[in-house]
Amino acid sequence: MRPSIVVVGLPLFVGGCASTFPPDVVPSSDVAQTRSVAPFQYNPPNSGYIPRKPIDPKPWRQQNDQQSPAKGDAS
Repeated sequence: MRPSIVVVGLPLFVGGCASTFPPDVVPSSDVAQTRSVAPFQYNPPNSGYIPRKPIDPKPWRQQNDQQSPAKGDAS
């Protein structure tokens, strides 16, 4: 018999023969411990969608000049 079968099989067999559950698994009968859950609110996946239409391009030279540093300044 292989030792790995005994190492794996014995704890599974003994665990299957356990007569009681651990205290964390058994449900509590205390009503004060019950928790209420907030109701679920459905939000569609496209709720934040903003429709945008294509526009003609603006003159790039003017936009470049507005964002560049002062003239003659090396970057």
